[in-house]
Amino acid sequence: MGKKKEAVEEKPVNIPLPNPEEAMVICGVVKHLGGDYVAVKCLDGYDRKARIPGKLRKKVWIMEGDIVLVGLWSMGSDKGDIIHKYARNEVEKLVEQGIVPKEFIDAISGAI
Repeated sequence: MGKKKEAVEEKPVNIPLPNPEEAMVICGVVKHLGGDYVAVKCLDGYDRKARIPGKLRKKVWIMEGDIVLVGLWSMGSDKGDIIHKYARNEVEKLVEQGIVPKEFIDAISGAI
């Protein structure tokens, strides 16, 4: 017979939130366009077309109303790649830090 293993407590790891840097913008998913593309409404006021890259495609489900971080293909471009999908608690932290206005979150949720 084997010995019982003791339960090991795992400490929660505080992973820093990915914040937008140069050529990145926080957006809300408005509509699926088909294939790997979605239409997003960005904080800077533009509507863009974003691609879901292969590393996220099968691991993360991206639905309408989600808040995502988009890396632009070039400055001033209307296309980009989705880099990160923010969870609900991460979105709340972004609102608390003042990075994303609460009105933007309500507008994305209401647009669906």
